Amino acid sequence: MRIIFAGTPEFARVALERLHASGHTVALVLTQPDRPAGRGMKLHASAVKQFALDHSIPVAQPRSLKLDGRYPEDAASARQAVAEAQADVMVVAAYGLILPQWVLDDMSDGAKFGCLNIHGSLLPRWRGAAPIHRAIEAGDAQTGVTIMQMDAGLDTGDMLLMHTMPIEASDTTTTLHDRMADLGGKLIVLALDQAVAHRLKPIRQPIEGVTYAHKIEKREAAIDWHLDAQTIVRRVRAFNPFPVATTVANGEVIKVWSARVVQTPIDGSMPEPAANQVFGTILAVAPAGIAVAAMNSIVVLTELQRPGGKRLAAADFLHGFALQAGQVLA
Repeated sequence: MRIIFAGTPEFARVALERLHASGHTVALVLTQPDRPAGRGMKLHASAVKQFALDHSIPVAQPRSLKLDGRYPEDAASARQAVAEAQADVMVVAAYGLILPQWVLDDMSDGAKFGCLNIHGSLLPRWRGAAPIHRAIEAGDAQTGVTIMQMDAGLDTGDMLLMHTMPIEASDTTTTLHDRMADLGGKLIVLALDQAVAHRLKPIRQPIEGVTYAHKIEKREAAIDWHLDAQTIVRRVRAFNPFPVATTVANGEVIKVWSARVVQTPIDGSMPEPAANQVFGTILAVAPAGIAVAAMNSIVVLTELQRPGGKRLAAADFLHGFALQAGQVLA
């Protein structure tokens, strides 16, 4: 089968690698334009583009696909490239651009299989931009990957394949992302094989249970110590690796990479939060972590980072950053 692949980050690169290795022909890759990154803010190719270049796959990087949008020349050029690819199907995974109607129409013309999306949730739960983050933040016990036939709506198309996986109590977006990327790559290869054999059975998404995974904003990073410990720790896990949860101590914005709900004293005896305790008050400081009062509960910070510094376990962090019980984190 001839494929056009549209994707940008590592999640998509894993799927592209699987498709390339499966024997299907990737005739064209669509990916986001190079972006500045790193301290030098030099332009960097996306993970998908780099894979395509390494394997001599043609690449197009339109700024938009809307023919009547801000970059009509880019869209027209992309449409020509899509036509010349003569592909049977377009596979989409975390592309980052909305597919306008012309893409859906052109890829569904004749005997083509349309546009298939690798979506990182069990639809209809967590439609939208950040399904992995929001599933962890919400405390979901499981998630999964859905292969979906794309339509004009936001993740509203018919479901073709679905596979579940548990969300472990220790999972961050980083760890869950990697497992789901691997699963997504396996499922899309299976979906294409079944499509060729005419064994895919589209299932309409149920109306009940629809939720939206809104894009993660940097402003969400600041820890609200008025929340309960479970919610705070889930957010720390969900925002690792972006935007990374933060709190303010000694006038510095400190990144919190990992934390846990306290189960046992971190070092000898540790006081329970008083009824009138100020939320964000440090209750105890020990090499195992920094205990902080939240709403009716305690959060222990176990991995932290100063501005310009390295990620450090609490014991190492405390060697160069003095904290003491009674301080209030903002």
